[in-house]
Amino acid sequence: MKAIQLEKPQSFRSIEIPEPAAPATGEALVRVHRIGICGTDISGYLGKMPFFSYPRIPGHELGVEVLAVGTGVTNVQPGDRCSVEPYMNCGQCLPCRRGSTNCCENLKVLGVMMDGGMTERMTLPAHKLHPANKLSLEQCALVETLAIGCHAVNRGNPQPGENVLVIGAGPIGLSVLEFAKLSGAKTIVLDLNEQRLAFCREKMGVQHTILSKGDGAELEELKALTDGALAQVVIDATGSNKSMGHALGYCGFTGRLVYVGITQQEVTFPHAPVMHRRELTLLASRNALPPDFTRIIKLIEDGRIDTRPWITHHATFNEVIDVFPGWIKPETGVIKAMVEVV
Repeated sequence: MKAIQLEKPQSFRSIEIPEPAAPATGEALVRVHRIGICGTDISGYLGKMPFFSYPRIPGHELGVEVLAVGTGVTNVQPGDRCSVEPYMNCGQCLPCRRGSTNCCENLKVLGVMMDGGMTERMTLPAHKLHPANKLSLEQCALVETLAIGCHAVNRGNPQPGENVLVIGAGPIGLSVLEFAKLSGAKTIVLDLNEQRLAFCREKMGVQHTILSKGDGAELEELKALTDGALAQVVIDATGSNKSMGHALGYCGFTGRLVYVGITQQEVTFPHAPVMHRRELTLLASRNALPPDFTRIIKLIEDGRIDTRPWITHHATFNEVIDVFPGWIKPETGVIKAMVEVV
């Protein structure tokens, strides 16, 4: 069976792996049809992802079809199209017992700490499959990206009438944007790439964008858009330690700052004049929770999330090794690339 392995940073290779075992109790055998490429895959390719280990078969944004199920499986059946929740948690540690399966102490994410879905077939725990028969296979693969944004917005908990600033208009920032808009809050996007901001305005229906030029004018623009109040919720999706450090300055009094981007470098910010004086709340957002997947599938079914602008690039399974390096370049305009397995 074919698979694509990231042998080491910037080195993909095509390999043959054994067919997956027949599904045991509680498991399902699935055929992988679509694989979404996200920032984690790109960071892993570049050697910049802190949780990534090599060699690794990547792929965690998956649209799959159930082929067979083991005993005791009732949530899916052969023929179902599903989105995959790729966070393999232990179920025993304190976070798992408290329902925080997204940050299990022993968490292994498909395609990051364990081999993922860039292959033809795989066996998975059936409870990690979310049936989505009304969605296309590409929409199924998109659900996990949207779940990251959903969870980040839930962490910030914006309310109708509040100001939400989303920093970074890459794929994760765009997923945050979807749910910031659904919250009823006034949504503002900040990025240093005008092409991305134009996408937010033209394709995502965002009225308020701020282009960062590194001259400090962004803060004044935010004040103008918020009558001087700044943002009650700021969500930084950049993965840049400098941006993350500056983000507190965009928070209004008693505001909440959510870090959804990941950096391996230290993040520093002024405490007394900003963090303490404004009594800010700092939050991290990691992965997503099972109800996020259920909610997103229903939102897409109901037409409340339009997935059409998202998928901008395609490649077949045989093409992906050759085209992947080009997807990293900003000038290619990739929002979401999708790999077609079968």
